[in-house]
Amino acid sequence: MTREEKSQVIDELTAQLAENTNIYLTDISGLDAATTSNLRRACFKSNVKLAVVKNTLLEKAMEASDKDFGELPTTLKGNTSVMYSEAGNAPAKVIKAFRKKSEKPLLKGAFIEEAIYIGDDLLDTLVDIKSREELIGEIVTLLQSPAKNVISALKSSGGTIAGIVKTLSEREG
Repeated sequence: MTREEKSQVIDELTAQLAENTNIYLTDISGLDAATTSNLRRACFKSNVKLAVVKNTLLEKAMEASDKDFGELPTTLKGNTSVMYSEAGNAPAKVIKAFRKKSEKPLLKGAFIEEAIYIGDDLLDTLVDIKSREELIGEIVTLLQSPAKNVISALKSSGGTIAGIVKTLSEREG
């Protein structure tokens, strides 16, 4: 690979890092072609982009990026694949589901909405992270709940309130 080609790859990786807020670093070494193909298919179905990268080029792209990747570059040893996703937990779900049949991919680390996670032992934690849409849905549900309670209370006791108002108005007359 020429110096120009390396520079171009670094620029492309830097752009990918800038565009994505959820980045997973994994190790898929040792997977045969059929298994790798199945992993790529699983990623595609979950709207996750998977790319195999050279560690040195990714490290330079991380340095060139505006984001603070903290300790994440220290995980760039051995084979590294990058997973990009809009949903913070989508790659973790793909990895966990895929590991029911295979030992890999191993999670090296993740950068999710500026938070850094390092180590395969955090996979379950990352699976449980809620997406932005899930959080908004929960907030809307929580906000609707008190209003629904007030409306149902008014409806159920509406007859008694109307009866009380009618009785009070008849007494005055």
